[in-house]
Amino acid sequence: MIDYKLENNVAVVRMDDGKANALSYEMIDALMDALRRAESEASAMVLAGRPERFCAGFDLRVMMSGMENAVAMLTRGGQMLLALYDAQVPLVIACTGHALAGGALVVLTGDLRIGAAGMYKLGLNEVAIGLPVPVLAMELARDRLTPRELPRATLMANIYAPDQAVAAGWLDEIVPGEQVIARATEEAIRLGKLSKQAFRQTKQRLRSRTIELIRTTSADDLRALTIPTG
Repeated sequence: MIDYKLENNVAVVRMDDGKANALSYEMIDALMDALRRAESEASAMVLAGRPERFCAGFDLRVMMSGMENAVAMLTRGGQMLLALYDAQVPLVIACTGHALAGGALVVLTGDLRIGAAGMYKLGLNEVAIGLPVPVLAMELARDRLTPRELPRATLMANIYAPDQAVAAGWLDEIVPGEQVIARATEEAIRLGKLSKQAFRQTKQRLRSRTIELIRTTSADDLRALTIPTG
């Protein structure tokens, strides 16, 4: 499910469940373990999927199996997303393919986000399937997307091709698919050479208010969640 390699002091982590890389409990736990390991032994981390598949979002089998199960999964997944967003080492995303809903949020946690060129889709489709965009998703999007695109990406459930995603703020750049992990690793090596203490303190100054807002509002937000049926 997760392949972890330490290369040039960079942890290169690849998700591959053989399917769509859904955020199941097993995938969430594996990502948390990989992050903790990277924070303990690496100067930076790259998170990638496999060709044409980055992450499909939260496991729909769990999400649609009842309110209690959905809230439990979103709570665990939210903890993982905040851990990635607040990673102790630079995190570079190599978006290798489709990244929808929770998968798009994983992309937004990266300090730098490199996308593969291709015909895949990226975005938040919650409103389109009858779900409100949660506070966590809204705040991660607000931190990354351009002000013009924020309502389109959330309220209007716009889905983006890679080149559109760069203009909107989802991605920082796109490269040919076969180069995306190498390019992300190159950037991770560069970021890993920065002062760890200075990077960490500056990141905290940038994100602490957003993280605190998410933590103080998420429980009430999830309690108000409604799951469409039928």
